[in-house]
Amino acid sequence: MKQYIVDAFTKEVFKGNPAAICLLDTWLPDETLQAIALENNLSETAFLVKADEGYQLRWFSLGGEIDLCGHATMAAAYVLVNFYESSDELIFHTMSGKLTVTHQAGRFEISFPSFALQEVPITEEMVAAIGCRPVTAYLGRDLLCVLDSAQAVVAVVPNQEKIEKLAGLLLHVTAKDNQYTCVSRTFAPKLNIAEDPVCGSGHCHIVPYWAQELQTNEITAYQASTRGGILYGTYAGERTKLAGYATLFAIAEIFI
Repeated sequence: MKQYIVDAFTKEVFKGNPAAICLLDTWLPDETLQAIALENNLSETAFLVKADEGYQLRWFSLGGEIDLCGHATMAAAYVLVNFYESSDELIFHTMSGKLTVTHQAGRFEISFPSFALQEVPITEEMVAAIGCRPVTAYLGRDLLCVLDSAQAVVAVVPNQEKIEKLAGLLLHVTAKDNQYTCVSRTFAPKLNIAEDPVCGSGHCHIVPYWAQELQTNEITAYQASTRGGILYGTYAGERTKLAGYATLFAIAEIFI
């Protein structure tokens, strides 16, 4: 089985978020897919099977299959455009519905469903988990905590055990920024991922929040992890478009 490792939301190797992409002729047992993801030890391994229209796409984290992953979708699109397909438009069939990816001049744009956000009370558990008091907090699939400055986002020292007990699948902290529209960090101990380098699905919470808060549909977001990554977001109500770049790190053969 052919496998590619691609760094997404970056133009440089060793930055952005790495994802493994595996192309299958037919689906293997879920236990095998999960074992491959654990063997790779990356935040996500994505699997592709050719469909009548586009490709079926599934994402496996270290903690199991997930319903939406942005960086691995971008990495999958990079692999297909560069090695398998001549088209600059791709269709993926996923747990989150049909995702369309367009490619132009090395930049990939993916149309994702937006997560609806409901404001929730700030709790002492949130404060203990991130070491500071959020300005406000929202819950979609994930928990989104808005902080008072970009410096506060960078300074967060997460308590993984306490984060795991909070509502939501992932925890995102975000703040307004001077250089970019916003900065953020993402923590996912429920998926056995301490900090996600660049989280696409998380920005389906973050982009809608800042778009509505700042009354603009165009968001440039920086994920302030150790690796770092840039996402270009367009908010369109029920859909959030995320764009960025990707680069190839490795090609391998898997033997099962």
